[in-house]
Amino acid sequence: MTQTILVVFGTRPEAIKMFPVVHALAADPRFRVVTCVSAQHRGMLDQVLAIAGIVPDHDLDLMKPDQTLDGLTAALLTGLGGVMDAEKPDWVVVQGDTATAMAGALAAYYRKIPVAHVEAGLRSHNIYHPWPEEVNRKIIGTIAALHFAPTETSAAALRAENVASDAIHVTGNTVIDALQWVSDRIVAEPSLASGLAELEARFAGKRIIGVTSHRRENFGGGLEAIAEAIRQIAAREDVALIFPVHPNPNVRRVMENALGNLPNVALIEPLDYPHFARLLGLAEIMLTDSGGVQEEAPALGKPVLVMRETTERPEGVEAGTAKLVGTETARIVSEIFTLLDDKAAYSAMARAHNPFGDGRAARRIVELLGNVR
Repeated sequence: MTQTILVVFGTRPEAIKMFPVVHALAADPRFRVVTCVSAQHRGMLDQVLAIAGIVPDHDLDLMKPDQTLDGLTAALLTGLGGVMDAEKPDWVVVQGDTATAMAGALAAYYRKIPVAHVEAGLRSHNIYHPWPEEVNRKIIGTIAALHFAPTETSAAALRAENVASDAIHVTGNTVIDALQWVSDRIVAEPSLASGLAELEARFAGKRIIGVTSHRRENFGGGLEAIAEAIRQIAAREDVALIFPVHPNPNVRRVMENALGNLPNVALIEPLDYPHFARLLGLAEIMLTDSGGVQEEAPALGKPVLVMRETTERPEGVEAGTAKLVGTETARIVSEIFTLLDDKAAYSAMARAHNPFGDGRAARRIVELLGNVR
């Protein structure tokens, strides 16, 4: 009997981590896969859908300027609930920690539809870092019937919360599946990631640092300190920084005011996924407050400095692929300079084992869904 699987996502990171699952479900005759996007991130989501060849069955198009979290959550609950009432899925699959994932799980719970959680069990143990993602994950974890943990550390966190062991499955992280897939596409079709060629020529001979920063908990003073750190790093003549700036005005305003006129800082529009993979390849170091970059960059041997006080991905820190540096300007600058100037320190991070997977997570997830009775 064919099972209907409703896959729900709404942001660029979710789309990256979910498209391998959608592809694997669509290739398996045991399933009818239905996709629903909230468009919590409109433009950046659409870039991933295009490269992955996914046309959503339902598009709620909920993004609005300066949207409040409670307003977004209310719209998500009613919108996703309507899709579930129409499709009557056997399972709802959500990913990660977004408002879309949390509301999708809650709407499914209200209808007694079982939920499968991709990238389950990540915990920082601080409900305000990352905010609101830590609580979103805990809510989903309470509801989900299947927990697809990317690592044993994540699985252990779920067991510590009394989640039944037979509901927890270590699959690896689907972001590695996605990165391998898009890297193969770029090799076969280099034009997919040729849009950085001008910057590559402009910064030839310089050591490139990739930057991403957009966390809500860093809005205000945190972002200002990060911008000042980038300004000080850019004072070195041997480096260049490429910074795809998040469209949120709280981020863009700070970065453009602080960094807009620096010759070796490129503030660019958000990159589609192939170009972001290319940036990972070009960079010597990634400086980020993102979650996904902590997983992606080590797969290419790139050290990650994480501009946060805590991380729900401690595996990278424990393995040595990532290091928490907070948002204090002097600490960020010092840690970057250490990696630039100390070959042993750089090599130790670049050669550390990536703990986040082998590129077969989506296949494991689909097989587990197929074996549920």
